[in-house]
Amino acid sequence: MEIVGRVVGNVTILELRGKLVLDEELRRLRAEVDSVVDQGRELLLNLQAVPYVDSAGLGEIVRTHATVCRQGGRLKLLHVNERIQGLLAIAHLQSVVETFDSEAAALRSFS
Repeated sequence: MEIVGRVVGNVTILELRGKLVLDEELRRLRAEVDSVVDQGRELLLNLQAVPYVDSAGLGEIVRTHATVCRQGGRLKLLHVNERIQGLLAIAHLQSVVETFDSEAAALRSFS
């Protein structure tokens, strides 16, 4: 998995590319998230190039949400495919983590 980050205002957008599965890249994602939280930024995960999420990847999304919220921030997801939407529904996370199909709409929602 590749992680590309950029900042728009007070929001850090992390674009994830590749499968979100149990491997060393989850540690890198965790470090990126911790850095965003330490900087007091909001977080938007762009999942457009993520074709697959396993249980460890879903767990990392849950951990990321908890970490960001504990620090008073917000996590939102962008470009979530049907398969990942289904996983979020099964885990009852759809009402907890907002998802967006448009980056502009997602960024406006942080205002």
